[in-house]
Amino acid sequence: MNAAKPLAGLKVIELGTLIAGPFAARICAEFGAEVIKVESPDGGDPLRKWRKVYEGTSLWWFVQARNKQSITLNLKSEDGIRILKQLLADADILIENFRPGTLEKLGLSWDILHELNPALVMVRLSGFGQTGPYKDQPGFGAVGESVGGLRYITGFEDRPPVRTGISIGDSIAALWAVIGALMALRHREVNQGKGQVVDVALYEAVFAMMESMVPEFDVMGFVRERSGNIMPGITPSSIHTCNDGKAVQIGANGDAIFQRFMRAIGRDDLAEDVSLADNAGRDERRDELYALIDSWAARRTQEEVLAVLNRAEVPASKIYSAADMFKDPQYLAREMFLNATLPDGKAFKMPGIVPKLTETPGSVQWTGPALGEHTHQILSQLGYSSKDLERLRKEKVI
Repeated sequence: MNAAKPLAGLKVIELGTLIAGPFAARICAEFGAEVIKVESPDGGDPLRKWRKVYEGTSLWWFVQARNKQSITLNLKSEDGIRILKQLLADADILIENFRPGTLEKLGLSWDILHELNPALVMVRLSGFGQTGPYKDQPGFGAVGESVGGLRYITGFEDRPPVRTGISIGDSIAALWAVIGALMALRHREVNQGKGQVVDVALYEAVFAMMESMVPEFDVMGFVRERSGNIMPGITPSSIHTCNDGKAVQIGANGDAIFQRFMRAIGRDDLAEDVSLADNAGRDERRDELYALIDSWAARRTQEEVLAVLNRAEVPASKIYSAADMFKDPQYLAREMFLNATLPDGKAFKMPGIVPKLTETPGSVQWTGPALGEHTHQILSQLGYSSKDLERLRKEKVI
């Protein structure tokens, strides 16, 4: 591993599948950690087959598992558990997203693992966390988004709730998992090397992003509802359709920005209207303001609208598709598309690294590996002979 990377020297064992756990481990791998992904010999992570598949493997997989090593272990076998314990004996972080109780049934409870390796940080992601009356319920990201409050407020007020278009609940949980792991490592650093459990519930990860929802209800009895493209209480900020059928997001909710916006569209009278000088006043007249902006945008092309707003320094943007991103100079300047190669030699682009670190940037060394690609290498390092490996293969442990 590159010693310049901030997580170089850390060993991470990933027992997760699909999205939340693997995404957390991916972030660690991008910044230098040695990540060993443990998969079932019987097909491995289901993500290998999700969404768009190229030559039998999901394109998503090549991104989600980049920089990871793949080892197959049958955790229903004694040999599989023994090998996993060997891997965990000197690991820094274990990331798992099984249903609570699964590892305990395998003889891998926190007490056992902590005794095996007192320095281990155990990151546990699940739908509802490791405690509470719901802990045994299955909970994918969609459930976490629903229970956490996101789905309720997403969509238009006269229609049922909608999803955001990606598995945002899983991804948010993954970010909290990495934050928790790094905090636990910092604690370990200053407290005689003692590890701990990082317990991330998907619904809580989403709930933590719900801004002022809790105090608004507790103090005022106010329940935030769906509001479509606008944000009640923050005006004007919405999406408007131009005469070429293309949409523009306009965020002119700052006091000075609103004044510049109104002058740019020829409404000096509104720029100078004292009742619109602050957000509260604008929100009281939001229907009037949105009708005005809708009408103004509808008489111009998207290009014309953006040109006016950019000159006036009003935050605005077209709504980007993947096609827009690929040709956008900002994406290109920030290296948000990395060149990579699929197993058959076909070139393709994958998302760049986030965040940007000036001194110790992350990088991609290789794309998602084949199932069990590193099994022999890793087990050989643990002292297993060719004869041992052949036996484990015949007994379907690997």
